[in-house]
Amino acid sequence: MDEVRERFGEAEAVLFTEYRGLDVAAMADLRGRLIDADCRYKIYKNTLVRRALSENAPPGTLDLLGGPTALAFCGKDPSAAAKALRTFATTHEALVIKGGVLAGTLLNDAQVRELADLPSRDELMAQMLGAFAAPLNALASMMNNLIGEVSGLVQALIDRNSTENSTETENNQ
Repeated sequence: MDEVRERFGEAEAVLFTEYRGLDVAAMADLRGRLIDADCRYKIYKNTLVRRALSENAPPGTLDLLGGPTALAFCGKDPSAAAKALRTFATTHEALVIKGGVLAGTLLNDAQVRELADLPSRDELMAQMLGAFAAPLNALASMMNNLIGEVSGLVQALIDRNSTENSTETENNQ
């Protein structure tokens, strides 16, 4: 029970699935996909999970524990784990996504599928960096153009002064 509580406490999200009908090879494939998504897929007895979570689980969580249930404990990117489950479920009809818990909020199966549609954490980071970089790139380009214009102006002044000086020198001779 302590292990279940600890895993729930550390996970960003916990996704509930029914795995009835999956063979050992399919389960190994699913576990591998979830490991790639920074997620651990564990099977516990439902009564053990109910006892471990009876006090701290969001309302309705324990209702997800009907039938053979496996729990996917997600790390920093729950959307990647939800994508892995959804992709696996499209080729293995035996896997049923029941719902989950994200940041203390109960999710139904449709909401888990919506979570799978979100960009991954890495994609979001790249989008944020792009959004921050665009104004900086525009500023750098503007500063570069300004420096080029000032440089051209200074060169024109130097050329003018040098032309005036050479004309004065010729007139004085």
